[in-house]
Amino acid sequence: MTYVDGFIIAVPNAHLDEYKKMAATANEVWKDHGALSYVECLGDDVPMGELTSFPRAVQAKDDEIIVFSWITYRDRAHRDAVNAKVMADERLKGVMENMPFDGKRMIYGGFTVMIES
Repeated sequence: MTYVDGFIIAVPNAHLDEYKKMAATANEVWKDHGALSYVECLGDDVPMGELTSFPRAVQAKDDEIIVFSWITYRDRAHRDAVNAKVMADERLKGVMENMPFDGKRMIYGGFTVMIES
């Protein structure tokens, strides 16, 4: 069954162009190593909730945009194999150390798909 890695981050508007370049490289790397799909979405309708919300979850500041991303794989074993290759890929050298967002506020996880149509 399909496996999904999901991510939510807050990107400073001033660094959005840098982030887009980083995401384009990441897309190429993940797809080259076998990911089924790679999706990056910019928040358009993500209101601040009273108790919970995407902005609250990543402690978004007024000058940041929410990015919601996911990568799909055939299954968990495929994801683990792809990610091992991705982490060794030279194209990502330096990218992980110079991310244009605060990685400490990133929310991420791996998910087994329950329903897919």
